[in-house]
Amino acid sequence: MSAFVAVVDYGRGNLRSVSKALEAVGVKVRVVQSPQEIEAAAALVVPGQGAFDDCIATLEKLRLLSAIQESILSGKPYLGICIGLQILYTESEEHGIHRGLDLIPGRVVRFHEPLKDESGNRLKIPHMGWNQVSQESIHAPLWKDIPDNSYFYFVHSYFGVPEQQDLTAGWTEYGIPFASAISHDNLFAVQFHPEKSQKVGLTLLRNFGMWVGKEVFGP
Repeated sequence: MSAFVAVVDYGRGNLRSVSKALEAVGVKVRVVQSPQEIEAAAALVVPGQGAFDDCIATLEKLRLLSAIQESILSGKPYLGICIGLQILYTESEEHGIHRGLDLIPGRVVRFHEPLKDESGNRLKIPHMGWNQVSQESIHAPLWKDIPDNSYFYFVHSYFGVPEQQDLTAGWTEYGIPFASAISHDNLFAVQFHPEKSQKVGLTLLRNFGMWVGKEVFGP
């Protein structure tokens, strides 16, 4: 069986958009729904939208949460998008306190109102639209050929606060600075949506494929 990147399907997120974007840059993709398929994959992509607690509960019900954790702990490359980033944290305060995978020590919190820009203008929550990402060099392979402070597309009301700031691979300003990309060993995860971010998003997805290995490219 040829190597492939698994996009985890748990009924949440832009699975088609993420899969098509990966395929557009030449990555062999399979949308998966079982622990066995996760185990067989060369790498995982976990996208997601919606509430943290609902996503965690659904992953547990489908027996995918432990499979994702085991895959990450085994050293497989992982790309988390939006909720796929947030589930890596210790816990989230969305709709109460809910436990995450605790692979990134820290907490997912909500933007607090009133939120204002540098000119004092009120900012809307959710944070929706294009915004810049200031890169840190801790995960240079994923930023290859992407200019610093490039614009990516965001849709979220919550964001992660890592306890270890040296895990932050990218920063974004929206009233306050927040960690919009995290990197640690085989993990790379982003709050923005690369599949909606045009050229720079496709470049990041191709970089992820190259990080996994050339064997995941091809027909």
